Amino acid sequence: MTRAGRYDRLREIELLDPETDHLEIYRLMSMYEFPWDINQALSFALFRTYAVPTIGKLLAETGEFTERVQKRYDDTGLILEAVLEHGFSGTGKDAIRRMNQMHRSYPISGDDMRYTLCTFVVSPIRWMDAYGWRPFSETEKVASANYYRELGRHMGIKDIPATWQEFCEVHDAYERERFGYDPGGRAVADSTLALLCTFPPNDKAPAALIDAFSRSLMDPHLREAFRYEAPPRWFRALSRAALRLRGRVVRAMPVRTRPKFVRDLPSIRSYPNGFDVRELGTFPQGCPVPHGRTSPAAATDADTYSDRVVSPQVTPSGA
Repeated sequence: MTRAGRYDRLREIELLDPETDHLEIYRLMSMYEFPWDINQALSFALFRTYAVPTIGKLLAETGEFTERVQKRYDDTGLILEAVLEHGFSGTGKDAIRRMNQMHRSYPISGDDMRYTLCTFVVSPIRWMDAYGWRPFSETEKVASANYYRELGRHMGIKDIPATWQEFCEVHDAYERERFGYDPGGRAVADSTLALLCTFPPNDKAPAALIDAFSRSLMDPHLREAFRYEAPPRWFRALSRAALRLRGRVVRAMPVRTRPKFVRDLPSIRSYPNGFDVRELGTFPQGCPVPHGRTSPAAATDADTYSDRVVSPQVTPSGA
């Protein structure tokens, strides 16, 4: 494979329209061009949300991200992949329905939902700028924003940013205003970092080393929100240099010709015998946490939208 061939898929992407072909572009990005990088970036995107006290506290109260963190990690990746793989109908629609059913069971504010959606756009862009074998092109940035705008619309999220630049602005402003310490958010973050230490090949290294490496990739205001100690400056520099070196190695590798699926990763371990996307996630009976942090109007709007966009589903047996 020649060096020029490494950019053949980028040329394919540049022939597509990010306004109308955003789903296909984001599939090519996630499953062929940058599967490892986007998976890492999205994992860190979700991790960032724990530093918003209203999110971190709620996740801790459910117990799902502290007592069953492996399953929650798996379910999140598999549900998001089902939408990407199948689009907004069929199995993809089933996955969106599952997300909406779970979200309606908890008092999640519209602002927190919008911020979380923003992290899915912003974190991969910034990860690729820092560590990728190449940065996203403008077409890819526009397509990723449009893809998540469409996903957010199906989730009933209001006032979604219109461009990738606006996603960045909303993301950064929300973090400046809302990031802060909460014991629940810290507990969820600790549990997630502990899980990371069990993933191959991390499980072959000392847990303290993986933990320090992860903290080295966090920007200062994220570490401060969790009250994490910063690793030594030399270790932070070495950690980031290692990821940049990986990017240069990947740039010299042949173009991927087969898709890389999240469900095939060794870190996904909850469903060795397969799964039905309609049975992923939680099926809470009533609401398991207090409903004091979101307005009745916001909850009604989300329920009405979801019921209109996503047809009702019979709860799987045994749930």
